[in-house]
Amino acid sequence: MSIETQPLLAELGLTARPVERKRELGQDDFLRLMTEQLKNQDPLKPLASNEFLGQLAQFSTVQGIESLNASFAALVSGVDSDRTLQAAALVGQSVLVAGDRFRLSEDGGLSGEVEAPAAGPITIEIADAGGAVVRRFTVEADAAGPLAFTWDGLGDTGQALPAGDYRIAARFAQGSQTLAVPTYLSTRIDSVSLTAQGPILNLAGLGRASLADVRRFG
Repeated sequence: MSIETQPLLAELGLTARPVERKRELGQDDFLRLMTEQLKNQDPLKPLASNEFLGQLAQFSTVQGIESLNASFAALVSGVDSDRTLQAAALVGQSVLVAGDRFRLSEDGGLSGEVEAPAAGPITIEIADAGGAVVRRFTVEADAAGPLAFTWDGLGDTGQALPAGDYRIAARFAQGSQTLAVPTYLSTRIDSVSLTAQGPILNLAGLGRASLADVRRFG
């Protein structure tokens, strides 16, 4: 007596799932097939030694590739773990990064460095989002190299500037020429994003930056 399974399963609220068949041969399957071939070979026409060695070589190659894949996967996993730990250690650290745009917070203020090309005065300008210069001041470099500066968040008339987006520029006067000077801003790492291109730092008031943009930690 035969029983129709589909209606019965439907009444029970069940569905039949097709059996998944194995499509790839593993190492055990390969070895089992080769063993059966040796057991069932024609005694009058035994497997030639070169064929036997060729199959052994194929088996060794398959085994070696699978071992290599496993080792590579373990290596990648270890590298990812190291990157995660290193990124976590960066959170909360102070950094000095290359940049000219920043967001002024409610308490105001900005600090950083300029790269003086030689001894002499360097003019620093702070402009608002519309491009209007709201503060201009000068720092004196004794020699070529990094020179620290601090801005109190006040405008030229002494008023506290509102929070928002600003831009900083530095210029060095050399004779009749005026040279643009690189600026580096101090901030804190709020978080780190792990990407295929490497860690991306999410900086307080400055947005995103790569490790290549960092001039100094601490």
